[in-house]
Amino acid sequence: MSTNTLPEVDGDHRRLVRLHAVHNFRDMGGYPTVDGRSVRWRTLFRADGLQRLVGDDLEVVRALGLRTVIDLRTDAELTERGRFPHEAHPVAFHHVPVIDSTAQMFDSPDAADPAAFLVGAYQDMLRRGPHRFVEAIEQLSRPDTLPAVFHCAAGKDRTGVLAMLLLGSLGVEHEYIVADYALTNGGMERMRAWAEHESPEMSARLADTPPAFLSAHPEAMRRVIATICRDGSIRDFTLSLGVSPAALDHLTATLLE
Repeated sequence: MSTNTLPEVDGDHRRLVRLHAVHNFRDMGGYPTVDGRSVRWRTLFRADGLQRLVGDDLEVVRALGLRTVIDLRTDAELTERGRFPHEAHPVAFHHVPVIDSTAQMFDSPDAADPAAFLVGAYQDMLRRGPHRFVEAIEQLSRPDTLPAVFHCAAGKDRTGVLAMLLLGSLGVEHEYIVADYALTNGGMERMRAWAEHESPEMSARLADTPPAFLSAHPEAMRRVIATICRDGSIRDFTLSLGVSPAALDHLTATLLE
């Protein structure tokens, strides 16, 4: 299936949580599974930098009833840019840095092919930090955790890999996982436009970011999934990382309808 024929996943008004300073906050509900069920709405979300939540944006997010925030950014990002404003909206906050440095993501053997560049980065995340993805998934499976949101800086790469593991472990059809990943392209466009007018520091940072990391190439996620599924399913792979069967069973029972 080509990029142009990915499933339509952004038509539902519930998908994008529209905010001013956070650009990629999305509901992961509604995706169909191979056994005919679908992911429950308003229960699990993915996002970009939630440290920017203030004013009306915070009120919109408050209405979602979030109980848990999982921040996938590095220690340095958390220190330099701040974190979710839990003082204004109390949540269980968990910092789970899936990489040690953002420079690690740019260390790819083939930047000439954007999809290959991203595939290498995503596989490297899973190779270097499997226990961190395990920690995030296990945390989401604990009682009274949901509704929850997990995020990184742009909500694309680290967030995208975790979203793939979660959706895949629930049995969501692969092309819907790819389509969900590709929705970040809209978020990146909104982020660049906002930064140009309201955050010169972010605008400069985006200008210094390798171009491949400013787009969500569907083929990259498709290739990662194909590699993971070479010897089984995404659920099998997630279990092989160290996630407990009980955690995935709980998430399946809670998140699917």
